[in-house]
Amino acid sequence: MNAIDLGLFASRLESVCEEMGVVLRQAAFSTNIRDRLDFSCAVFDPDGNLSAQAAHIPVHLGSMAYAMADIVGALDWAEGDMVVLNDPFLGGTHLPDVTLVAPLFAEGRLVAFVANRAHHADIGASVPGSMPVSRTLDEEGLIIPPVRLVREGEIDQPLLARILGATRNPDDARGDFFAQIGANRAGLTRLQGLIDGLGVSAYVSAICALDDYAERLARAALGTIPPGRYAFEDLMDDDGQGTEAIPIRVSLDVTPEGIQVDFAGTALQVAGNINCPLSVAAAAVFYVFRCLMPPQTPACAGTFRSIGLSAPLGCLLNAQRPAAVAAGNVETSSRVVDVVLGALARAIPHRIPAASQGSMNNLAVGSSEPGAAWDYYETIGGGMGAGATGGGWSGVQTHMTNTLNTPIEVLETRFPLRVSRYALRSGSGGQGARAGGEGLIRELTFLAPAEVTLLTERRRVAPWGIAGGGPALPGRNRLNGEELPPKVSLRVDGGDRLTIETPGGGGWGTEPTRDG
Repeated sequence: MNAIDLGLFASRLESVCEEMGVVLRQAAFSTNIRDRLDFSCAVFDPDGNLSAQAAHIPVHLGSMAYAMADIVGALDWAEGDMVVLNDPFLGGTHLPDVTLVAPLFAEGRLVAFVANRAHHADIGASVPGSMPVSRTLDEEGLIIPPVRLVREGEIDQPLLARILGATRNPDDARGDFFAQIGANRAGLTRLQGLIDGLGVSAYVSAICALDDYAERLARAALGTIPPGRYAFEDLMDDDGQGTEAIPIRVSLDVTPEGIQVDFAGTALQVAGNINCPLSVAAAAVFYVFRCLMPPQTPACAGTFRSIGLSAPLGCLLNAQRPAAVAAGNVETSSRVVDVVLGALARAIPHRIPAASQGSMNNLAVGSSEPGAAWDYYETIGGGMGAGATGGGWSGVQTHMTNTLNTPIEVLETRFPLRVSRYALRSGSGGQGARAGGEGLIRELTFLAPAEVTLLTERRRVAPWGIAGGGPALPGRNRLNGEELPPKVSLRVDGGDRLTIETPGGGGWGTEPTRDG
């Protein structure tokens, strides 16, 4: 396949994922999927290797790329099937992220899979938002192992009813599941058209050529990192269960053959919910190295062939059942990005930025009141770390998340909440020759009693600066002016005011003098 044909093929394959995302967004009921875009779509080969993805959520896509082979290899597939799962230890990330996988058959053989993963604001946990300050996986909601939700084109209604029955708002949840089914069906239709136009053999050959091309680009980019061993360590604030200053350690062994990423020395899994399966750690590692590659590098399995990954079994980044993992997907993945970037800064300091805010600032809120139950979940932006080529952006989602904020009009229309303040947090970015980005202040006034859960990080350990730049301000959580811990569940009354001040990004370079 020549370069032009290969480029066209890659674009057409990516457009399948993009169209799946459009269908999912337009058909979804929940604000989390429709307005915040907390979902991802991808295409895989018959062995579960990534073939293409849309530019959606890095932590979703990287974890699917790492775990899909185990998912598809464990099942017998038939045309018209669609499998649902959310079990973090069987290919998922955390329970709110529900994945639907569908096979594509052509000329009598299994040729590909399409998949989408969407964050459901309620998956049956004891607290609204299904992001509790938990100690075991069972406390985090309904666990769905890989099971057929659709068989030969027909939805398994008893299974769907059981899933919906665990939620507080089954009508919204039903709409979101139908949207996910519709997205996969749209992907199958578009992918089938692409394969019919090429023929199965030519399609399979094109996937192989795409992987080989991606590997060449990746190796060329990673080959600019000087050979050697580079190490870094950073800390998680706490696990919500009394353990603080929890270390994540990494070493990068860079050789002409590739890069081995080793998390030996990282803390053992903890009582709280910042543990994560290895697939989540892999997503963060893949993301960092993908940022070093040229923008035209395809997002496929070949891109990551030269990157190896290991973490001790039973550590924070390779946790074992029944470890709680609700915050691992969102908070710990963010810290993995920081430690890998910190190690790379030892090798290529001019190309690595300071630490960004390092938290998704998770807010889960709602009520279980009979007849008036509601759930809402959001992540809140903060400051981006500065780098050699520019200061950090302010008030944005960084690294492992790529969602939008919920528009104030939508939030106040659908839920008993008022946004009292939404502003940049002046002075929160780290100082330096190039300043880090500013965090945000998001203040909510409750119009009715509710249950609130906060899962946040970088409240004690500040985002670091680089090349002489200063650290950013850590974040703060307050209720009616009183300080809250980083991870907490509590009940609030009508009139109560919750203020979340997110961290800034670290600064880059020696701080300029007053006279310039």
